[in-house]
Amino acid sequence: MQPPQACLVGDFPGVACAWHYVNMSELTITTQLSAIEGFGGIDADADDLLKACFEDHNAYVSARDLAKFLVLGRKGSGKTAIYKRLITEHGGNTFSLGHSFDDYPWHHHDLQAEVGVPEERRYIHSWKYMILLGVAKVLLNNDQSQPWSDDSADAMSVLEDFVVDSYGSRDPDMRQLFSPEKQLRFKGSMDLKVLQIGVESVLVRDLPIHIQSVNKAMQEHIFRALNPDSTYYICFDQLDLGFSTTDSTYGQRLIGLLVAARDLFVAAKNAGKRFSPVVFLRDDIFQDLQFEDKNKILENFATKIAWTESGSGLTLKSLMERRFEEVLGSDSKPPITWADVFDETQEMPGRQTKYKHLCDRTLLRPRDMIKLCNEVLASHNADNKIGKFDNASVHAARESYSDYLLNEIDDEIAKHVPEYKEYLEVVKAVGAEKFELEQFAEGFSLRASLSATSPTDALADLFAFSIVSYLKPGGRGGGSEYVWRYKDPRARFDATATSFRVHPGFKETLGLLTR
Repeated sequence: MQPPQACLVGDFPGVACAWHYVNMSELTITTQLSAIEGFGGIDADADDLLKACFEDHNAYVSARDLAKFLVLGRKGSGKTAIYKRLITEHGGNTFSLGHSFDDYPWHHHDLQAEVGVPEERRYIHSWKYMILLGVAKVLLNNDQSQPWSDDSADAMSVLEDFVVDSYGSRDPDMRQLFSPEKQLRFKGSMDLKVLQIGVESVLVRDLPIHIQSVNKAMQEHIFRALNPDSTYYICFDQLDLGFSTTDSTYGQRLIGLLVAARDLFVAAKNAGKRFSPVVFLRDDIFQDLQFEDKNKILENFATKIAWTESGSGLTLKSLMERRFEEVLGSDSKPPITWADVFDETQEMPGRQTKYKHLCDRTLLRPRDMIKLCNEVLASHNADNKIGKFDNASVHAARESYSDYLLNEIDDEIAKHVPEYKEYLEVVKAVGAEKFELEQFAEGFSLRASLSATSPTDALADLFAFSIVSYLKPGGRGGGSEYVWRYKDPRARFDATATSFRVHPGFKETLGLLTR
Protein backbone atom coordinates (compact mmCIF):
# COMPACT_ATOMS: atom_id res chain seq x y z
CA MET A 1 0.00 0.00 0.00
CA GLN A 2 1.32 3.46 -0.96
CA PRO A 3 0.60 6.71 0.93
CA PRO A 4 -1.60 9.38 -0.72
CA GLN A 5 0.20 11.52 -3.36
CA ALA A 6 -0.36 14.65 -1.29
CA CYS A 7 1.52 13.02 1.55
CA LEU A 8 4.47 12.31 -0.73
CA VAL A 9 4.90 15.95 -1.79
CA GLY A 10 4.35 17.22 1.75
CA ASP A 11 1.18 19.27 1.09
CA PHE A 12 -0.52 17.73 4.15
CA PRO A 13 2.15 16.72 6.61
CA GLY A 14 -0.40 15.79 9.25
CA VAL A 15 -1.99 13.24 6.95
CA ALA A 16 1.40 11.90 5.96
CA CYS A 17 2.42 11.50 9.61
CA ALA A 18 -0.82 9.71 10.44
CA TRP A 19 -0.35 7.28 7.55
CA HIS A 20 3.27 6.73 8.47
CA TYR A 21 2.43 6.07 12.14
CA VAL A 22 -0.30 3.51 11.43
CA ASN A 23 1.66 1.56 8.84
CA MET A 24 4.99 1.67 10.61
CA SER A 25 3.25 0.51 13.78
CA GLU A 26 1.68 -2.42 11.92
CA LEU A 27 4.98 -3.21 10.22
CA THR A 28 6.79 -3.25 13.57
CA ILE A 29 4.27 -5.64 15.11
CA THR A 30 4.28 -8.12 12.24
CA THR A 31 8.06 -7.96 11.93
CA GLN A 32 8.38 -8.79 15.63
CA LEU A 33 6.34 -11.97 15.16
CA SER A 34 9.32 -13.59 13.47
CA ALA A 35 11.53 -12.80 16.45
CA ILE A 36 9.45 -14.30 19.27
CA GLU A 37 9.16 -17.91 20.38
CA GLY A 38 5.64 -17.90 21.77
CA PHE A 39 2.88 -16.27 23.76
CA GLY A 40 3.52 -18.09 27.03
CA GLY A 41 3.37 -21.62 28.42
CA ILE A 42 0.31 -23.83 28.75
CA ASP A 43 1.25 -24.76 32.31
CA ALA A 44 1.33 -22.18 35.10
CA ASP A 45 4.68 -23.46 36.35
CA ALA A 46 6.26 -22.94 32.90
CA ASP A 47 4.45 -19.75 31.88
CA ASP A 48 6.89 -16.83 31.90
CA LEU A 49 4.06 -14.40 31.16
CA LEU A 50 1.76 -15.54 33.96
CA LYS A 51 2.58 -12.77 36.40
CA ALA A 52 2.57 -9.95 33.86
CA CYS A 53 -0.64 -11.10 32.18
CA PHE A 54 -2.66 -12.25 35.19
CA GLU A 55 -6.29 -11.09 35.21
CA ASP A 56 -8.10 -10.10 38.40
CA HIS A 57 -11.21 -12.10 37.56
CA ASN A 58 -14.11 -13.06 39.83
CA ALA A 59 -12.74 -16.43 40.94
CA TYR A 60 -9.43 -14.89 42.02
CA VAL A 61 -11.08 -11.90 43.71
CA SER A 62 -13.52 -14.16 45.60
CA ALA A 63 -10.66 -16.21 47.02
CA ARG A 64 -8.44 -13.20 47.69
CA ASP A 65 -11.19 -11.27 49.47
CA LEU A 66 -12.19 -14.24 51.65
CA ALA A 67 -15.63 -14.50 50.07
CA LYS A 68 -15.12 -18.14 48.96
CA PHE A 69 -12.64 -20.85 49.93
CA LEU A 70 -13.17 -23.42 47.13
CA VAL A 71 -12.01 -22.67 43.57
CA LEU A 72 -13.38 -25.09 40.97
CA GLY A 73 -12.43 -25.33 37.32
CA ARG A 74 -11.49 -27.68 34.53
CA LYS A 75 -7.90 -28.72 34.06
CA GLY A 76 -6.19 -25.81 32.33
CA SER A 77 -8.74 -23.20 33.35
CA GLY A 78 -6.33 -21.27 35.57
CA LYS A 79 -6.60 -22.71 39.10
CA THR A 80 -2.86 -22.99 39.56
CA ALA A 81 -2.43 -19.44 38.26
CA ILE A 82 -4.60 -18.18 41.12
CA TYR A 83 -2.80 -20.46 43.58
CA LYS A 84 0.58 -19.07 42.53
CA ARG A 85 -0.76 -15.51 42.76
CA LEU A 86 -2.03 -16.01 46.31
CA ILE A 87 1.17 -17.60 47.61
CA THR A 88 3.58 -15.16 45.92
CA GLU A 89 1.84 -11.76 45.91
CA HIS A 90 2.49 -10.71 49.49
CA GLY A 91 1.90 -7.28 50.94
CA GLY A 92 3.06 -5.99 54.28
CA ASN A 93 0.11 -7.56 56.06
CA THR A 94 -0.69 -10.54 53.81
CA PHE A 95 0.73 -13.99 54.55
CA SER A 96 0.32 -17.33 52.85
CA LEU A 97 1.54 -20.91 52.76
CA GLY A 98 1.01 -23.24 49.81
CA HIS A 99 0.74 -27.02 49.76
CA SER A 100 1.25 -28.98 46.54
CA PHE A 101 0.90 -32.70 46.90
CA ASP A 102 3.16 -34.16 44.21
CA ASP A 103 5.56 -35.32 46.93
CA TYR A 104 3.20 -35.48 49.91
CA PRO A 105 3.50 -38.64 52.10
CA TRP A 106 -0.11 -39.77 51.86
CA HIS A 107 0.70 -43.08 53.57
CA HIS A 108 1.44 -41.16 56.79
CA HIS A 109 -1.79 -39.22 56.46
CA ASP A 110 -3.74 -42.44 55.90
CA LEU A 111 -2.72 -43.59 59.37
CA GLN A 112 -4.65 -40.62 60.77
CA ALA A 113 -8.01 -41.97 59.59
CA GLU A 114 -10.45 -42.02 62.48
CA VAL A 115 -12.30 -45.24 63.21
CA GLY A 116 -15.89 -45.56 64.27
CA VAL A 117 -17.04 -42.57 62.19
CA PRO A 118 -18.67 -42.42 58.72
CA GLU A 119 -16.16 -42.86 55.88
CA GLU A 120 -16.61 -39.31 54.61
CA ARG A 121 -15.59 -37.92 58.02
CA ARG A 122 -12.46 -40.01 58.64
CA TYR A 123 -9.98 -37.31 57.64
CA ILE A 124 -11.68 -34.09 58.72
CA HIS A 125 -9.74 -33.62 61.94
CA SER A 126 -6.35 -34.61 60.49
CA TRP A 127 -6.83 -31.96 57.77
CA LYS A 128 -7.78 -29.40 60.43
CA TYR A 129 -4.60 -30.26 62.29
CA MET A 130 -2.52 -29.79 59.15
CA ILE A 131 -4.18 -26.46 58.31
CA LEU A 132 -3.76 -25.17 61.87
CA LEU A 133 -0.09 -26.21 61.95
CA GLY A 134 0.35 -24.33 58.69
CA VAL A 135 -1.09 -21.17 60.24
CA ALA A 136 1.15 -21.63 63.27
CA LYS A 137 4.20 -21.81 60.95
CA VAL A 138 3.18 -18.55 59.29
CA LEU A 139 2.63 -16.81 62.62
CA LEU A 140 5.94 -18.00 64.06
CA ASN A 141 8.13 -17.39 61.02
CA ASN A 142 6.59 -14.76 58.74
CA ASP A 143 4.21 -12.43 60.59
CA GLN A 144 6.41 -9.59 61.80
CA SER A 145 3.45 -7.88 63.48
CA GLN A 146 3.49 -10.47 66.26
CA PRO A 147 2.79 -10.02 69.04
CA TRP A 148 0.26 -7.34 68.21
CA SER A 149 -1.34 -7.42 71.68
CA ASP A 150 -0.78 -8.83 75.17
CA ASP A 151 -3.26 -11.60 74.45
CA SER A 152 -1.51 -12.52 71.21
CA ALA A 153 1.83 -12.58 72.99
CA ASP A 154 0.52 -15.23 75.37
CA ALA A 155 -1.00 -17.25 72.51
CA MET A 156 2.20 -17.04 70.45
CA SER A 157 4.24 -18.30 73.39
CA VAL A 158 1.96 -21.31 73.74
CA LEU A 159 2.14 -22.10 70.01
CA GLU A 160 5.91 -21.77 69.90
CA ASP A 161 6.37 -24.10 72.88
CA PHE A 162 4.11 -26.73 71.31
CA VAL A 163 5.64 -26.61 67.82
CA VAL A 164 9.28 -26.54 68.99
CA ASP A 165 8.80 -29.19 71.70
CA SER A 166 6.97 -31.50 69.30
CA TYR A 167 8.89 -30.99 66.04
CA GLY A 168 12.21 -29.54 67.18
CA SER A 169 11.83 -26.35 65.12
CA ARG A 170 9.69 -23.26 64.76
CA ASP A 171 9.45 -24.15 61.06
CA PRO A 172 8.76 -27.90 60.84
CA ASP A 173 8.79 -29.81 57.55
CA MET A 174 5.11 -30.33 56.71
CA ARG A 175 5.98 -33.63 55.00
CA GLN A 176 6.95 -34.99 58.42
CA LEU A 177 3.83 -33.73 60.16
CA PHE A 178 2.26 -37.17 60.49
CA SER A 179 5.39 -39.30 60.82
CA PRO A 180 4.15 -42.08 63.14
CA GLU A 181 7.03 -41.92 65.65
CA LYS A 182 6.86 -38.16 66.15
CA GLN A 183 5.87 -37.29 69.70
CA LEU A 184 3.61 -34.33 70.34
CA ARG A 185 4.44 -32.70 73.66
CA PHE A 186 2.00 -30.58 75.63
CA LYS A 187 3.75 -29.98 78.97
CA GLY A 188 4.59 -26.31 79.35
CA SER A 189 2.61 -25.38 76.25
CA MET A 190 -1.08 -25.92 75.67
CA ASP A 191 -3.11 -26.12 78.85
CA LEU A 192 -3.78 -29.79 79.64
CA LYS A 193 -7.09 -28.77 81.18
CA VAL A 194 -8.11 -27.23 77.88
CA LEU A 195 -6.86 -30.32 76.04
CA GLN A 196 -8.73 -32.64 78.44
CA ILE A 197 -6.57 -35.61 77.45
CA GLY A 198 -4.75 -36.23 80.74
CA VAL A 199 -1.34 -36.90 79.19
CA GLU A 200 1.73 -34.77 78.58
CA SER A 201 2.68 -36.30 75.21
CA VAL A 202 1.16 -38.35 72.40
CA LEU A 203 2.78 -40.33 69.59
CA VAL A 204 1.52 -39.15 66.21
CA ARG A 205 0.31 -42.67 65.41
CA ASP A 206 -2.04 -42.32 68.41
CA LEU A 207 -3.12 -38.79 67.53
CA PRO A 208 -6.56 -39.78 66.13
CA ILE A 209 -7.66 -40.69 69.67
CA HIS A 210 -7.00 -37.14 70.94
CA ILE A 211 -7.02 -35.04 67.78
CA GLN A 212 -10.33 -33.27 68.34
CA SER A 213 -9.14 -31.93 71.70
CA VAL A 214 -5.73 -30.96 70.27
CA ASN A 215 -7.38 -29.10 67.34
CA LYS A 216 -9.75 -27.28 69.66
CA ALA A 217 -6.89 -26.00 71.80
CA MET A 218 -4.74 -25.09 68.78
CA GLN A 219 -7.60 -23.22 67.11
CA GLU A 220 -8.27 -21.23 70.27
CA HIS A 221 -4.64 -20.07 70.55
CA ILE A 222 -4.23 -19.43 66.80
CA PHE A 223 -7.37 -17.28 66.59
CA ARG A 224 -6.15 -15.28 69.58
CA ALA A 225 -2.83 -14.74 67.78
CA LEU A 226 -4.15 -13.81 64.33
CA ASN A 227 -3.84 -10.08 63.74
CA PRO A 228 -7.26 -8.73 62.65
CA ASP A 229 -5.49 -6.23 60.39
CA SER A 230 -3.67 -8.98 58.49
CA THR A 231 -4.83 -11.60 55.98
CA TYR A 232 -3.72 -15.23 56.07
CA TYR A 233 -4.09 -17.98 53.43
CA ILE A 234 -3.27 -21.70 53.57
CA CYS A 235 -3.60 -22.95 49.97
CA PHE A 236 -3.97 -26.47 48.57
CA ASP A 237 -3.31 -27.22 44.88
CA GLN A 238 -2.62 -30.20 42.56
CA LEU A 239 -5.03 -32.42 44.47
CA ASP A 240 -5.74 -34.39 41.30
CA LEU A 241 -2.29 -35.97 41.29
CA GLY A 242 -2.73 -39.68 41.93
CA PHE A 243 -6.50 -39.42 41.48
CA SER A 244 -8.32 -42.69 40.92
CA THR A 245 -12.04 -43.36 40.76
CA THR A 246 -11.43 -46.86 42.15
CA ASP A 247 -9.57 -45.61 45.25
CA SER A 248 -12.24 -44.86 47.83
CA THR A 249 -9.61 -43.53 50.24
CA TYR A 250 -8.71 -40.77 47.78
CA GLY A 251 -12.28 -39.50 47.76
CA GLN A 252 -12.48 -39.71 51.55
CA ARG A 253 -9.34 -37.59 51.87
CA LEU A 254 -10.72 -34.89 49.58
CA ILE A 255 -14.05 -34.83 51.37
CA GLY A 256 -12.21 -34.46 54.67
CA LEU A 257 -10.22 -31.51 53.34
CA LEU A 258 -13.31 -29.76 51.99
CA VAL A 259 -15.26 -30.13 55.22
CA ALA A 260 -12.26 -29.17 57.39
CA ALA A 261 -11.59 -26.08 55.25
CA ARG A 262 -15.27 -25.10 55.39
CA ASP A 263 -15.36 -25.43 59.19
CA LEU A 264 -12.24 -23.31 59.73
CA PHE A 265 -13.31 -20.76 57.09
CA VAL A 266 -16.63 -20.23 58.89
CA ALA A 267 -14.99 -20.21 62.34
CA ALA A 268 -12.53 -17.51 61.25
CA LYS A 269 -15.34 -15.32 59.93
CA ASN A 270 -17.28 -15.73 63.16
CA ALA A 271 -14.17 -14.77 65.12
CA GLY A 272 -13.60 -11.67 63.00
CA LYS A 273 -10.30 -12.98 61.61
CA ARG A 274 -9.10 -12.64 58.02
CA PHE A 275 -8.05 -16.23 57.44
CA SER A 276 -8.97 -18.71 54.72
CA PRO A 277 -7.87 -22.22 53.76
CA VAL A 278 -8.16 -22.01 49.94
CA VAL A 279 -8.72 -25.29 48.06
CA PHE A 280 -8.23 -25.61 44.30
CA LEU A 281 -9.97 -28.62 42.76
CA ARG A 282 -10.96 -29.89 39.33
CA ASP A 283 -14.71 -29.59 38.93
CA ASP A 284 -15.06 -33.09 37.43
CA ILE A 285 -13.47 -34.60 40.55
CA PHE A 286 -15.72 -32.51 42.78
CA GLN A 287 -18.75 -33.82 40.87
CA ASP A 288 -17.66 -37.40 41.57
CA LEU A 289 -17.52 -36.85 45.34
CA GLN A 290 -20.61 -37.82 47.31
CA PHE A 291 -21.10 -36.45 50.81
CA GLU A 292 -23.78 -34.81 52.90
CA ASP A 293 -22.59 -31.20 52.78
CA LYS A 294 -21.58 -31.15 49.12
CA ASN A 295 -24.38 -28.92 47.80
CA LYS A 296 -24.07 -26.48 50.71
CA ILE A 297 -20.36 -26.07 50.00
CA LEU A 298 -21.02 -25.65 46.27
CA GLU A 299 -23.74 -23.04 46.73
CA ASN A 300 -22.23 -21.04 49.58
CA PHE A 301 -18.47 -21.39 49.46
CA ALA A 302 -17.39 -22.26 45.90
CA THR A 303 -16.35 -20.04 43.00
CA LYS A 304 -15.90 -21.31 39.45
CA ILE A 305 -13.42 -20.25 36.79
CA ALA A 306 -15.37 -19.80 33.56
CA TRP A 307 -13.93 -18.48 30.28
CA THR A 308 -16.08 -17.44 27.35
CA GLU A 309 -15.69 -16.58 23.69
CA SER A 310 -17.19 -13.13 24.12
CA GLY A 311 -18.94 -10.94 26.66
CA SER A 312 -17.95 -8.85 29.66
CA GLY A 313 -16.28 -11.59 31.71
CA LEU A 314 -13.18 -13.64 31.06
CA THR A 315 -12.69 -14.00 27.31
CA LEU A 316 -10.01 -15.83 25.37
CA LYS A 317 -9.53 -12.76 23.18
CA SER A 318 -8.68 -10.51 26.14
CA LEU A 319 -6.38 -13.25 27.46
CA MET A 320 -4.38 -13.30 24.22
CA GLU A 321 -4.41 -9.53 23.71
CA ARG A 322 -2.69 -9.05 27.06
CA ARG A 323 -0.06 -11.54 25.95
CA PHE A 324 0.32 -9.92 22.54
CA GLU A 325 0.86 -6.60 24.29
CA GLU A 326 3.44 -8.08 26.65
CA VAL A 327 5.63 -9.67 23.95
CA LEU A 328 5.03 -7.22 21.08
CA GLY A 329 3.93 -3.92 22.57
CA SER A 330 5.56 -0.84 24.03
CA ASP A 331 4.42 2.24 25.90
CA SER A 332 4.74 4.36 22.76
CA LYS A 333 2.01 2.49 20.85
CA PRO A 334 -1.73 1.96 21.29
CA PRO A 335 -2.59 -1.39 22.94
CA ILE A 336 -2.21 -4.32 20.55
CA THR A 337 -5.46 -6.00 19.56
CA TRP A 338 -6.30 -9.38 18.08
CA ALA A 339 -6.71 -7.78 14.65
CA ASP A 340 -3.15 -6.43 14.83
CA VAL A 341 -1.83 -10.00 14.91
CA PHE A 342 -4.43 -12.05 12.99
CA ASP A 343 -5.52 -10.99 9.51
CA GLU A 344 -9.28 -10.89 9.93
CA THR A 345 -9.86 -9.32 6.50
CA GLN A 346 -9.80 -12.82 5.02
CA GLU A 347 -12.48 -15.18 6.36
CA MET A 348 -11.96 -18.81 7.21
CA PRO A 349 -14.14 -21.54 5.62
CA GLY A 350 -17.75 -21.22 6.67
CA ARG A 351 -17.31 -17.43 6.71
CA GLN A 352 -15.81 -17.62 10.19
CA THR A 353 -13.42 -15.11 11.65
CA LYS A 354 -10.08 -16.58 12.67
CA TYR A 355 -10.93 -15.89 16.29
CA LYS A 356 -14.18 -17.88 16.07
CA HIS A 357 -12.40 -20.65 14.17
CA LEU A 358 -9.79 -20.99 16.91
CA CYS A 359 -12.28 -20.71 19.78
CA ASP A 360 -14.31 -23.57 18.31
CA ARG A 361 -11.24 -25.78 18.58
CA THR A 362 -10.65 -25.06 22.25
CA LEU A 363 -12.51 -26.17 25.34
CA LEU A 364 -12.66 -22.48 26.32
CA ARG A 365 -9.55 -22.85 28.45
CA PRO A 366 -6.56 -20.49 28.49
CA ARG A 367 -4.04 -23.26 27.88
CA ASP A 368 -5.87 -24.36 24.72
CA MET A 369 -5.87 -20.90 23.17
CA ILE A 370 -2.25 -20.24 24.18
CA LYS A 371 -1.19 -23.57 22.66
CA LEU A 372 -3.15 -22.93 19.46
CA CYS A 373 -1.74 -19.43 19.01
CA ASN A 374 1.75 -20.75 19.66
CA GLU A 375 1.24 -23.36 16.93
CA VAL A 376 -0.03 -20.68 14.52
CA LEU A 377 3.08 -18.62 15.29
CA ALA A 378 5.31 -21.65 14.67
CA SER A 379 3.73 -22.42 11.30
CA HIS A 380 3.84 -18.73 10.34
CA ASN A 381 7.54 -18.45 11.15
CA ALA A 382 8.39 -21.82 9.59
CA ASP A 383 7.33 -20.39 6.23
CA ASN A 384 9.30 -17.17 6.84
CA LYS A 385 6.18 -15.08 6.40
CA ILE A 386 6.05 -11.33 6.92
CA GLY A 387 2.75 -9.87 8.03
CA LYS A 388 -0.19 -10.96 10.13
CA PHE A 389 -1.24 -14.55 10.67
CA ASP A 390 -3.13 -15.74 7.59
CA ASN A 391 -5.51 -18.63 6.84
CA ALA A 392 -2.71 -20.96 5.75
CA SER A 393 -0.85 -20.57 9.05
CA VAL A 394 -4.04 -21.26 11.01
CA HIS A 395 -4.76 -24.40 8.98
CA ALA A 396 -1.18 -25.64 9.38
CA ALA A 397 -1.40 -25.31 13.16
CA ARG A 398 -4.42 -27.57 13.59
CA GLU A 399 -2.79 -30.98 13.30
CA SER A 400 -0.19 -30.56 16.06
CA TYR A 401 -2.77 -28.77 18.22
CA SER A 402 -5.24 -31.64 17.75
CA ASP A 403 -2.64 -34.12 19.01
CA TYR A 404 -2.09 -31.90 22.05
CA LEU A 405 -5.81 -31.70 22.83
CA LEU A 406 -6.24 -35.47 22.76
CA ASN A 407 -3.27 -35.89 25.10
CA GLU A 408 -4.78 -33.26 27.41
CA ILE A 409 -8.15 -34.96 27.57
CA ASP A 410 -6.45 -38.28 28.30
CA ASP A 411 -5.33 -36.91 31.68
CA GLU A 412 -8.93 -36.15 32.61
CA ILE A 413 -10.91 -39.03 31.17
CA ALA A 414 -8.62 -42.07 31.45
CA LYS A 415 -9.25 -42.72 35.15
CA HIS A 416 -12.96 -42.04 34.88
CA VAL A 417 -13.59 -44.01 31.68
CA PRO A 418 -10.86 -46.63 31.14
CA GLU A 419 -12.51 -47.81 27.90
CA TYR A 420 -12.57 -44.39 26.27
CA LYS A 421 -9.81 -45.18 23.75
CA GLU A 422 -11.94 -48.04 22.47
CA TYR A 423 -14.82 -45.59 22.10
CA LEU A 424 -12.59 -43.27 20.08
CA GLU A 425 -11.65 -46.15 17.79
CA VAL A 426 -15.34 -46.52 17.00
CA VAL A 427 -15.50 -42.80 16.23
CA LYS A 428 -12.49 -43.18 13.93
CA ALA A 429 -14.19 -46.06 12.14
CA VAL A 430 -17.28 -43.90 11.56
CA GLY A 431 -14.86 -41.38 10.04
CA ALA A 432 -17.05 -38.28 10.14
CA GLU A 433 -17.19 -35.23 12.39
CA LYS A 434 -20.99 -35.54 12.46
CA PHE A 435 -22.67 -38.91 12.74
CA GLU A 436 -25.88 -40.69 13.69
CA LEU A 437 -26.40 -43.07 16.60
CA GLU A 438 -26.99 -46.02 14.29
CA GLN A 439 -23.60 -45.45 12.62
CA PHE A 440 -21.85 -45.42 15.98
CA ALA A 441 -23.84 -48.45 17.20
CA GLU A 442 -22.86 -50.45 14.10
CA GLY A 443 -19.14 -49.89 14.70
CA PHE A 444 -19.61 -50.44 18.42
CA SER A 445 -21.14 -53.90 17.86
CA LEU A 446 -18.02 -55.03 16.00
CA ARG A 447 -15.84 -54.68 19.11
CA ALA A 448 -16.21 -57.66 21.40
CA SER A 449 -14.32 -55.84 24.19
CA LEU A 450 -17.23 -53.38 24.50
CA SER A 451 -19.97 -55.96 25.02
CA ALA A 452 -20.36 -55.01 28.69
CA THR A 453 -21.69 -51.53 27.89
CA SER A 454 -23.97 -49.89 25.35
CA PRO A 455 -23.36 -47.37 22.54
CA THR A 456 -25.54 -44.82 24.33
CA ASP A 457 -23.60 -45.19 27.59
CA ALA A 458 -20.33 -44.79 25.68
CA LEU A 459 -21.56 -41.59 24.03
CA ALA A 460 -22.71 -40.32 27.44
CA ASP A 461 -19.15 -40.78 28.74
CA LEU A 462 -17.67 -38.98 25.73
CA PHE A 463 -20.22 -36.18 26.19
CA ALA A 464 -19.28 -35.77 29.85
CA PHE A 465 -15.74 -34.83 28.76
CA SER A 466 -16.85 -32.70 25.79
CA ILE A 467 -15.41 -35.02 23.15
CA VAL A 468 -18.86 -35.20 21.55
CA SER A 469 -22.07 -33.16 21.70
CA TYR A 470 -25.63 -34.13 20.82
CA LEU A 471 -28.10 -32.34 18.60
CA LYS A 472 -30.99 -30.87 20.53
CA PRO A 473 -34.07 -30.37 18.32
CA GLY A 474 -35.47 -26.87 18.23
CA GLY A 475 -38.69 -26.06 20.01
CA ARG A 476 -41.21 -23.35 19.33
CA GLY A 477 -38.63 -20.69 20.09
CA GLY A 478 -35.88 -21.56 17.62
CA GLY A 479 -33.79 -24.02 15.68
CA SER A 480 -31.76 -27.06 16.64
CA GLU A 481 -28.42 -26.74 18.39
CA TYR A 482 -25.55 -28.92 19.54
CA VAL A 483 -25.23 -29.17 23.32
CA TRP A 484 -21.67 -29.07 24.68
CA ARG A 485 -20.80 -29.87 28.27
CA TYR A 486 -17.78 -27.52 28.33
CA LYS A 487 -20.01 -24.59 27.42
CA ASP A 488 -22.66 -25.47 29.99
CA PRO A 489 -21.46 -27.58 32.95
CA ARG A 490 -25.09 -28.05 33.99
CA ALA A 491 -25.95 -29.77 30.71
CA ARG A 492 -26.86 -33.44 30.97
CA PHE A 493 -26.72 -36.12 28.32
CA ASP A 494 -29.95 -36.86 26.45
CA ALA A 495 -30.24 -40.65 26.14
CA THR A 496 -32.82 -40.22 23.37
CA ALA A 497 -30.48 -38.17 21.14
CA THR A 498 -29.73 -39.63 17.70
CA SER A 499 -27.37 -37.06 16.10
CA PHE A 500 -23.88 -36.26 17.38
CA ARG A 501 -20.85 -34.14 16.58
CA VAL A 502 -17.20 -34.61 17.54
CA HIS A 503 -15.46 -31.54 18.95
CA PRO A 504 -13.60 -29.81 16.09
CA GLY A 505 -10.37 -29.82 18.09
CA PHE A 506 -10.18 -33.62 17.77
CA LYS A 507 -10.91 -33.74 14.05
CA GLU A 508 -7.33 -33.98 12.80
CA THR A 509 -5.98 -36.43 15.39
CA LEU A 510 -8.96 -38.76 14.84
CA GLY A 511 -8.76 -38.43 11.05
CA LEU A 512 -12.36 -37.29 10.62
CA LEU A 513 -13.98 -35.78 7.55
CA THR A 514 -16.46 -32.90 7.47
CA ARG A 515 -19.63 -34.02 5.73
